[in-house]
Amino acid sequence: MKVLIVGSGGREHAIAASVAKSPQVDKIYCAPGNAGIGQLAECVPIGAMEFDRLVAFAREKEIDLTIVGMDDPLVGGLVDEMEAAGLRVFGPRKNAAILEGSKAFSKDLMKKYHIPTADYENFDDPEKALAYLEKAKMPVVLKADGLALGKGVLICQTLEEAKKGVKTIMEDKKFGEAGSRMVVEEFMTGREVSVLSFVDGKTIRIMSSAQDHKRALDGDKGLNTGGMGTFSPSPFYTPQVDAFCRKYIYQATVDAMAAEGRPFKGVIFFGLMLTENGPRVLEYNARFGDPEAQVVLPRMKNDMIDVVNACIDGTLDQTDLVFEDNAAVCVVLASKGYPVSYEKGFVIEGLEHFDGKEGYYCFHAGTKQTEEGIVTNGGRVLGVTAKGQDLKEARSNAYRATEWVSFDNKYMRRDIGKAIDEA
Repeated sequence: MKVLIVGSGGREHAIAASVAKSPQVDKIYCAPGNAGIGQLAECVPIGAMEFDRLVAFAREKEIDLTIVGMDDPLVGGLVDEMEAAGLRVFGPRKNAAILEGSKAFSKDLMKKYHIPTADYENFDDPEKALAYLEKAKMPVVLKADGLALGKGVLICQTLEEAKKGVKTIMEDKKFGEAGSRMVVEEFMTGREVSVLSFVDGKTIRIMSSAQDHKRALDGDKGLNTGGMGTFSPSPFYTPQVDAFCRKYIYQATVDAMAAEGRPFKGVIFFGLMLTENGPRVLEYNARFGDPEAQVVLPRMKNDMIDVVNACIDGTLDQTDLVFEDNAAVCVVLASKGYPVSYEKGFVIEGLEHFDGKEGYYCFHAGTKQTEEGIVTNGGRVLGVTAKGQDLKEARSNAYRATEWVSFDNKYMRRDIGKAIDEA
């Protein structure tokens, strides 16, 4: 069969690697892809938001299955467009992708269906938000309502910071139209855990847990990024936490979306906070996390195509997800200056060291193939992932592998998975 993957990051590279393992797949295309994906698939110069061109390409090449990796095309309705054209596609329709596309929607959904989350208020008027903050308990969390590349969240310790945050999000529009509405949320403390799941509209199957590191600098300092590294499984995601979430969060979310006439088919990412009062939902995403996919998918034993088809066909209840009894750690190699400003175009050396090495992966995020070789083409450049018998071994292997690769202005956090030592 022929598969088209839509996207260009490390997540899509991890998806392509999983798809390539399936004996059912003869040919993979990726739009637009990157230099690493190009080693597994034929990359085509079509942007993820060029819906008409994507539909025309899928028809022309007689694509059997399209997998949409990115949030923007999902929230924008690419799945609806492809289905209308009679094409088989994996991902939520537009009316279900709103679970990620609007934080105000998702918070209201959780309130209505009693899914545990932080207390909050939604605002579309900055003056009303400022008036609310005058009486709010600090610290608070401000969230741009729409998509903001994982960066539209501000944690404000004081009232003064919160007022500046309102200006940043709603008036200066630092995150664009995503900040036209804003959520003011209670600040929660505890361990963060990410849990990915496959959903077929009514049945949910949980993948292995993971934990992301969002801040740019060691010690969880600096600005929020798209993710500087991750590990799987999380030692803090205990059987007790799992049992609670299955009862009160996972199936409840799927049932709530169905009850709202928005049946969800695809991947739901649950961002959880393990508070002293139990697990709470921090956020939902309507697709694989990045870089969570880079540590979860390499550990999945199932044929990716079988699971995807079960989601599309509504037969996920007949599928059991199976993961390797090991661990994986991903360290993101970024361009110095990310997420603010950084240079591109530096040649990347040492990628050949990953060839044929069992348990080691180099997922490309921001790379480009040129006549000089593969060069840096983004803030997050590579995701170096390694497996191990346990998390400590995987962490050691991943950091050892980061030394195999070099490029000018290479930067990484040195404490990815350090929490493992505290578990």
